[in-house]
Amino acid sequence: MQPGLMQNAPLLISSIVTHAARAHGDREIVSRLVDEPLWRYDYAGLAARSAQAASMLGKLGIGPGDCVSSLAWNTHRHYELFFAVPGIGAVLHTANPRLSDEQIVYTINHAGSQVLLFDSSFAECVARLRPRLGNIRHFIELAAQPSSGLAGR
Repeated sequence: MQPGLMQNAPLLISSIVTHAARAHGDREIVSRLVDEPLWRYDYAGLAARSAQAASMLGKLGIGPGDCVSSLAWNTHRHYELFFAVPGIGAVLHTANPRLSDEQIVYTINHAGSQVLLFDSSFAECVARLRPRLGNIRHFIELAAQPSSGLAGR
């Protein structure tokens, strides 16, 4: 086969953030947070934090084919999950916070998720739903200083 007619590496989501870190490592990313100041970092930081999140999920026993749910707004922490979760072969299920409690419970349970990562602004909702989320082994608050007391199982 002639060079250039086929990729020499698999097309993976993790390859996108690796390329961004290598080619645009110092390009700024700015994230607006709900109850925190603006978050600023770059693609090198994104790659590092995504790898850290992937490692944490691996230590929780999450691997290829497993499902992880998120209940979060469009922030840097949620963005990192878009690379971390598929980067270990798992599936990221983004639960829609605009649905009713019953619909959120149904979609998370139907997905078979073992982990729920959530923004602090959804702590009250997660506390309400927790008894009905039987498959969830780990509740992880996406915050610099988790305060909900919902961590773990």
